Amino acid sequence: MSKGPLSGIKVIEIAGIGPAPCAGMMLADMGADVILVERRAPNANAEPDAQAQANQMFYNRGKRSIALDLKKPESTAIVLSLIESADILIEGFRPGVMERLGLGPDVCHERNPALIFGRMTGWGQSGPLAHAAGHDPNYIALSGALSAGASAERPPTAPLTLVGDVGGGTMILLFGLLSAFIHAQKTGEGQVIDAAITDGSAYISSLLLMMHNTGQISDEPGSGWADFGSPWHDTYLCADGKPITICPLEPQFYALLLDKLDLADDPLFANQWDKSQWPAGKVKMAEVFASQNRDHWSELLEGTDACYAPALNFTEAAAHPHNVVRGTFISPDNVVQPAPAPRFSKTVPAVGICPVTGQDSDAIVTELGLDPEQLRASNII
Repeated sequence: MSKGPLSGIKVIEIAGIGPAPCAGMMLADMGADVILVERRAPNANAEPDAQAQANQMFYNRGKRSIALDLKKPESTAIVLSLIESADILIEGFRPGVMERLGLGPDVCHERNPALIFGRMTGWGQSGPLAHAAGHDPNYIALSGALSAGASAERPPTAPLTLVGDVGGGTMILLFGLLSAFIHAQKTGEGQVIDAAITDGSAYISSLLLMMHNTGQISDEPGSGWADFGSPWHDTYLCADGKPITICPLEPQFYALLLDKLDLADDPLFANQWDKSQWPAGKVKMAEVFASQNRDHWSELLEGTDACYAPALNFTEAAAHPHNVVRGTFISPDNVVQPAPAPRFSKTVPAVGICPVTGQDSDAIVTELGLDPEQLRASNII
């Protein structure tokens, strides 16, 4: 465990997949004591393959692991004991799962009122889609972000700015600043934060690199499921020319999609992982979605566990019922813009107005004990 800016901060991470483990990795990288609560394997005495774990799950680096059966009340009691002295808890389950485990926010806050309870989901804790399955392309499709990656020749793929400028740049810079701020509060020591977009975009590509390490994607684009080689992870155009996304990775979700598309008996889709059938399967899937308008597919698939979402543009995204219920977009002064995220149960962010250039100059210099009239006369303000 490093002596980084978060040294002394204790984090409990309930093991899962996706963004939450990466957040735990980033906290551990900065020196936090991250205790990973993992599922106890049926054969607890089996010797783990350290190299395989390192290849597939390096986002657990720097963490300490405890394996428990959370279906047992004794295990829940252990986690609650850990929570009593923790600063942060991270979980990435669907809404309601932690409550069913006896580890919901109310129970945890009875033990530790100061606990920061971090919940990572795709759709959020509320809204019409909150309990539906989904994956990355579905979420950025519904937000409108995916639409920025389209061209006149192809349906949307990955948009500009989100991965590099904002993901690898802005978010990593903020993470560094906040980590160093906490460190400075404890030690009185400031420091320089060197946030390069190249470093940051590599950092937030951790899940992709892990998938590369395990052969799920390769250096040849389109050869694996994750880089759009499979028929069940892609963006398709409907009869009205509007795009949709599907990504039923898990077998039960894949089976549900096939059932709803009347493809369950089609030999092209009999084996989800038969790559020899993928090219023909993609052609068939494209034909199916092109046979109906997008509204038809949304009525059939949206909100189910088929891992589906319409790929909306920003105008459509602002009007989508899920985003409306959650208040994902706001319109101060009739300017549509995203609302602050994530949601806080106590300290609710307030959206400020955009100032006119120099409108606060007088107040600011006055707070410094200076005379604004004199500064203005000298053309300083």
